[in-house]
Amino acid sequence: MRHEKKTWPAYFQKILDGEKTFEVRLADWDCKEGDVLVLKEWDPATKEYTGREIEKKVTYTVKTKDLKFFPEQDVEKYGFQVIGFR
Repeated sequence: MRHEKKTWPAYFQKILDGEKTFEVRLADWDCKEGDVLVLKEWDPATKEYTGREIEKKVTYTVKTKDLKFFPEQDVEKYGFQVIGFR
């Protein structure tokens, strides 16, 4: 399945350069391994697409709501961070 999503310019460029190898998204849509994520650069200042886009194959997904590794009070205090690696 293909999923098209907006990505702001600073993040888009980091993905294009290979520096950013992850996405953090609200889990309000179904995405699974093997899907294709089409990231379309969106300029929030003009509220328009720039015309640049990149396709990435989804290799791993996890929904953080399902993770119960940490005490709720610690999550409230510190929040989550997503760490990408190669």
